Amino acid sequence: MSINKTKIIATLGPATSSKETLLKLVNAGVNVFRINFSHSNHDDAEALIKIIRDLNNEHGLNIALLADLQGPKLRIGEVEEGAILEPGDVLKFTNKDQLGNAKQVFMTYSQFAADVTVGERILIDDGKILLEILSTNGIDEVEATVIQGGPLKSKKGVNLPNTKISLPCLTPKDLADLQVAIKHEVEWIGLSFVRSAADVAELKAIIKEHNAPCQVISKIEKPEAVVEIDRIIEETAAIMVARGDLGVEVPMQSVPLIQKMIVDKCHKKGRPVVIATQMMESMIENMTPTRAEVNDVANSVLDGADAVMLSGETSVGKHPVEVIKAMSKIISYVEESGQVSTKHENPPTHRDERFITDSICYNASKIADQIGAKAILTMTFSGYTGFKISSHRPRTNIVVFTANRSILNTVSLVWGVRGYFYDKMESTDNTFAEIKQIVKDRGIVKSGDLIVKIASMPIEAQGTTNMLKISQID
Repeated sequence: MSINKTKIIATLGPATSSKETLLKLVNAGVNVFRINFSHSNHDDAEALIKIIRDLNNEHGLNIALLADLQGPKLRIGEVEEGAILEPGDVLKFTNKDQLGNAKQVFMTYSQFAADVTVGERILIDDGKILLEILSTNGIDEVEATVIQGGPLKSKKGVNLPNTKISLPCLTPKDLADLQVAIKHEVEWIGLSFVRSAADVAELKAIIKEHNAPCQVISKIEKPEAVVEIDRIIEETAAIMVARGDLGVEVPMQSVPLIQKMIVDKCHKKGRPVVIATQMMESMIENMTPTRAEVNDVANSVLDGADAVMLSGETSVGKHPVEVIKAMSKIISYVEESGQVSTKHENPPTHRDERFITDSICYNASKIADQIGAKAILTMTFSGYTGFKISSHRPRTNIVVFTANRSILNTVSLVWGVRGYFYDKMESTDNTFAEIKQIVKDRGIVKSGDLIVKIASMPIEAQGTTNMLKISQID
């Protein structure tokens, strides 16, 4: 298995549905598997969850699951084969479910005609087709003229960059899909088309109601989310820069700087951040990536992303295992350069309830780099110290020991963190003697290496992290 610090998320689909293929992907470097509820029914999702949990149990793995909710995604309906839109054509959008063509197409969103106004733009299929609204009857029909044409394909996504849509963040479909994710205690839940921190709070309240250990990843793909980014980061467990829809909702040239801005803010708040969409898209068909794709992945690693995500490349692509191998190779090469770091130093400054823990985590990261430690070892139940140390991007390994099995999988998405189960909280000396032996047996450290250990004292109380110790492996 890969031991890269930057994690890899692979989307599941027809190309990656067998147990044998999934194990190959894990061995090639996958840390998290994504179930995309835009394209997965409940039976398929539950079958995949079972396979991945079985792999974890059979092979001693901690692979995490990300259940990605569709959100208020607008789509057109089925379209007959060969439909082509030419500039100047007029396309009618209707609420009547029917087979579409180059003249008329079904729009799945019933409030479409009420929400849009004349002059606003419609983008279909990630912006490949561009139209401008000519008229709307405010009830069930909209006419638009084609500005940029192309093939009109079934069930493609629709973006309305100038329109404020009235759909809720969690649709009835999302609420049904969410029940599957909660039932199986999936580690991460992706919330699509987040517009405000209130959207995140709504999802977290439902998860809390069910007492589930799921964490929320807020997907940034709307201009409103970019404006509200500080509040959203504060409210959420992690962030995903979903560049597909974001790139058609905001001017495309602004996406690279938005990406860097969000990564930097996530480092400061100790939130994991995922970069997604079109990272290795040419490998859906080809055996090797383009040089531009190699640069894109490398730059995301250099920026300090916690994870990079693949979509169609692994769900429907012809070479899913080769994609993971190629991405893992890029990550490994960049990380070996020693150039991955945060943009700014981020010591804690506010005397809140986390101040002591945050100070210990910050200084553990700095001391580990200063002395050339091979690992930082931390005991945790919530995973907080693992997240916090990771946000400082130390050059060393971060090893989390926990009695919380759910956290073992959860931290598989977090930069540089490896988790091991440990539940013998007897005394500080005994505990650290045992976990030192575990990392030595696992080949993470060897005799003579320095390590940094942090924990709460007394250790059996499992309170605030308040102790930092440097020691040498015997």
